[in-house]
Amino acid sequence: MSNLLESEDKLTVGITIGDINGIGPEVIIKTFTDNRMLQVCTPVIYGSTKAISFHKKALNNTEFNFTTIKNIEELIHKRTNLINCWEEEAKIDIGQPTPIGGKYAFLALQAACKDLADGNIDVLVTGPIDKKTMQQEGFRFPGHTEFLAQQFNSPEHLMMLVSDRLRVATVTGHVPVKKVPEEITHEKIISKIKVMNKSLKRDFNIRKPRIAVLGLNPHSGDDGLIGSEEKEIIAPAIKAAFDQGILVYGPFPADGFFGMTKFKNFDGVLAMYHDQGLVPFKSLSFDSGVNFTAGLPIVRTSPDHGTGYDIAGKNIASEDSFRSAIYLACDIFNNRITYDEVNANPLKYSKLGGDR
Repeated sequence: MSNLLESEDKLTVGITIGDINGIGPEVIIKTFTDNRMLQVCTPVIYGSTKAISFHKKALNNTEFNFTTIKNIEELIHKRTNLINCWEEEAKIDIGQPTPIGGKYAFLALQAACKDLADGNIDVLVTGPIDKKTMQQEGFRFPGHTEFLAQQFNSPEHLMMLVSDRLRVATVTGHVPVKKVPEEITHEKIISKIKVMNKSLKRDFNIRKPRIAVLGLNPHSGDDGLIGSEEKEIIAPAIKAAFDQGILVYGPFPADGFFGMTKFKNFDGVLAMYHDQGLVPFKSLSFDSGVNFTAGLPIVRTSPDHGTGYDIAGKNIASEDSFRSAIYLACDIFNNRITYDEVNANPLKYSKLGGDR
């Protein structure tokens, strides 16, 4: 997914430990056991020395090393850094959702967000959390996406799942299925299309992105026979966005769209709701998929899997998705710099023969 191994410029990547009872610490340890990752970035883990050491011992990993620093000012390049976000001994119950797991995951997230907002780290990669145990004072959100959107004042944001094969986003986020139809409006669809279009250009370096929009109902409503949302809301929103110069098409029936691999003809796919987009995405790209929050002024990615309680502590969790999340975060950060430079100085780049 990345050519960063060839780059001499290394970004500082903030990494939140996630739920200490899940597989987050394991995939972090496995990722940075490979010292070649230190050629890609300078990692800073926000968590706990004791928690990481516990998981390292549980994995019987003797090759992973890290350096504890008091704060970001003590950052050491070419080392895996760790900032303690709490000092007390945290009870770790491997594979169990507990309030303690949620408490410390939130402390790590808060500390990382502060350094990110202050410009002390370049990008953020978040370890998986348990959305239920995270519910506490200061965190009343369905997940990372909504929390970060509020933290960075970004009402127009988009949850996007990314792999080498596919990019999928959703109009509605973490909402019950029965509430999906009432959440789908003309204005919201246009807004999400615009966020996706801008992200594909700025974050993924795609000059003229093509976006596919899925219908809500089976067979996209069968011309009103199985539902009216396509004719009354979705299709008019697509036309309005197209008339504004965005290359957007649909609505497509979701089953045939993925079953016949039509997604290969598009740079991004906008689904109506969570499972409509994420089930096919994870079926195609579970090991390497990355969750990216588009529309934020900062860059945040995460692995596309959850806490994995059922396999936590068994040394079988794959770090591939987490590693891909680091690569993607760095790539997007660099793509934004290039995009902003090109658009700030179009005449300069035109003279140089640039066509981006």
